[in-house]
Amino acid sequence: MRRIESGIVRPGWEAEIESQGLVYNRTHLPGGEVRSYWREGPFYDFSMAEVEELDGAVRQLFQMCVAAGDHVVDNELFDRLNIPPMARPQIRRTWAEEPPSIYGRFDLRYDGDGPPKLLEFNADTPTGLVESAVTQWNWHLFTGQGRDQWNALHDTLVAAWQRNLTKWERRTGVRPRVHLAWTSEETSGEDRMTVAYLMDTVVQAGYEAIELVVEDIVLDSGDGRFYDPQGRHLDVVFKLYPWEWLIEDEFGAAVLADGMRPGGTTWVEPAYKMLWSTKALLPVLWQLFGSDPVLGQYLLPAYFADEMPSAWQTYVRKPLWGREGANVAIVRDGAVTTQLPGRYGTEGFVVQEFAPLPDFAGVDGPHHPVLGAWVVDGEPAGLGIRESDGLITDNLSFFVPHTIDFAPPQDGRRAAP
Repeated sequence: MRRIESGIVRPGWEAEIESQGLVYNRTHLPGGEVRSYWREGPFYDFSMAEVEELDGAVRQLFQMCVAAGDHVVDNELFDRLNIPPMARPQIRRTWAEEPPSIYGRFDLRYDGDGPPKLLEFNADTPTGLVESAVTQWNWHLFTGQGRDQWNALHDTLVAAWQRNLTKWERRTGVRPRVHLAWTSEETSGEDRMTVAYLMDTVVQAGYEAIELVVEDIVLDSGDGRFYDPQGRHLDVVFKLYPWEWLIEDEFGAAVLADGMRPGGTTWVEPAYKMLWSTKALLPVLWQLFGSDPVLGQYLLPAYFADEMPSAWQTYVRKPLWGREGANVAIVRDGAVTTQLPGRYGTEGFVVQEFAPLPDFAGVDGPHHPVLGAWVVDGEPAGLGIRESDGLITDNLSFFVPHTIDFAPPQDGRRAAP
């Protein structure tokens, strides 16, 4: 694994990536400066052996998460995960029945030296999909950098919709229309473009796709079911809206009640993803697999904050439901050295061993990458990399494309696009 400053900048690349859906490329900094989220020019390169190692790790991690879900459900550990009682019947039901689940993203620490380590699992509403599936693939095709890219996202997403919706159709006897919902509270365009891209994959899978704003979902007080503004029942809804927000909304109880009745709305991702999207998953995984000589190598020691070993003085503290690095703190020798602001933490914290992100330093300073390894329908499907100047990846991070087996051009030449 290495970071390469290629110097290749495509003519009109900003307009090009926006036309491909990356309309949220311009990042507004607190001081008023605007910079690009996409990094044009540099990229990370991996050997095929490294990609195979990452693929194998992701397969193992997913199976470990399945075992962790079994452990939580079988042992009624919902209180420990701070999951509200009202959500538990729906979690148990979806865990047993396995309704459609499409994708998730493991965030990994990796530098090519030693096994990848799990930082967290974005299992419910992961973003970064457009840049991973579309923008970096088109960059790869145009620049001719590298022999390949770990990127089967598009084809696997289409296949996942086909398999899951066909199964749903056979079970219910109804050919579903799929609504894909985003919240108008997110104004950058990222959520809407993620939904727009997923709509395309649904259509390519052979099903009707309808865009929907979460705030426009209608609850019929008569039958207790959900409809769109045109009066169409919501058969299957992909929601780019976290479960922990959904169940706290005014109609959260109705969502859970409707899901327990025949013919109710099927939500994607399903409610059981609350078992995985919480950082409480990390200490559960460590308890189950930390001592395993093979599986434990993919984990960092992690504990619930109130169970932290007394000898620990250096660690990372994470809120159970935090996003984009909000309220994450790095503690060294008992003192907080770095902490990001945010609205999380009242739900509780976990602590994780401090394993500093690698630094692929360049002429413009440090570059700390986090590898986002995508899982589609339970299978590894590709990679997206975000890098930050600091050790906590937040909403000011950059996206950097990647390649496999890059060979520097000879005699000043480069491969033709």
